[in-house]
Amino acid sequence: MNKESNKNLDRRLSIIEGQIRGLRELVASGAYCIDVITQTSAVKQALSGVEDILLENHLGTCAVNQIKKGHEEKAVEEIIKVYKLKRR
Repeated sequence: MNKESNKNLDRRLSIIEGQIRGLRELVASGAYCIDVITQTSAVKQALSGVEDILLENHLGTCAVNQIKKGHEEKAVEEIIKVYKLKRR
């Protein structure tokens, strides 16, 4: 993974970490259920963004390199695996 992508992921994960802390505080304080659900939705969206960056990086580097080296089957298997995980 290149330095720019790594920096972007680290920034996003720090934000998610803060969101999780906020979520714990909401639950501990007995916050209104809809407020907690709203926050959990934001965390899921943020994690999905991290997954998107990782997937783009993998497809653009690792999978391409596997194909160039003649390991098409392995690349296809990984792409399908990630696709199935992302659909959950």
